Amino acid sequence: MSMQRFRLNLKALLAAALLCVSAAADAHRFHMGITELAYNPRTKSTEIVHTYMAHDIEALLMTKYQRQFDLGDPKDQEVLRKYVDERFVLKGRDNARLQVEWIGMTADSQSVVIYQELKNAPLSKTAAIRHSILVDLLPDQVNTVNLNDGGAVRSLTFSAAAPEQPTARATAQAQQGLLPGAR
Repeated sequence: MSMQRFRLNLKALLAAALLCVSAAADAHRFHMGITELAYNPRTKSTEIVHTYMAHDIEALLMTKYQRQFDLGDPKDQEVLRKYVDERFVLKGRDNARLQVEWIGMTADSQSVVIYQELKNAPLSKTAAIRHSILVDLLPDQVNTVNLNDGGAVRSLTFSAAAPEQPTARATAQAQQGLLPGAR
């Protein structure tokens, strides 16, 4: 009887271990990034902060460039800066790309945080956003952008299927016929 009980306990233990391993493997099946855009009245600029999982950024750089990167090294940060500049674009009312400046970044074992700035421009100058960071590596990547415009926060969700979207203010202006090319 004790041998049967041992086998039953062993099976239960193995099932629990398998469930834990399976849950750990599934824990990072959802890939996401968060970007915050907020106007700073003191500097009269729009500040941009991106946050991503460190291992997603590391996997991207390894896959894209076939080498290890040290994100503490300014030369390796420059590679990431160029990638971000290609995949995160703010557009003005005339559909022209707005000049976003790279401020810097921090990285630890959990996350990579990237700082950018749209100098001397309120958030209202942004009519559309294109955000496809990590989508080329992770087709299920979802990037959420939180727009903080004077305390009113709106969120936009970007994916492989929807890499570019108008800001809510641009959508309202287009509906009112205030944007070039609007009805």
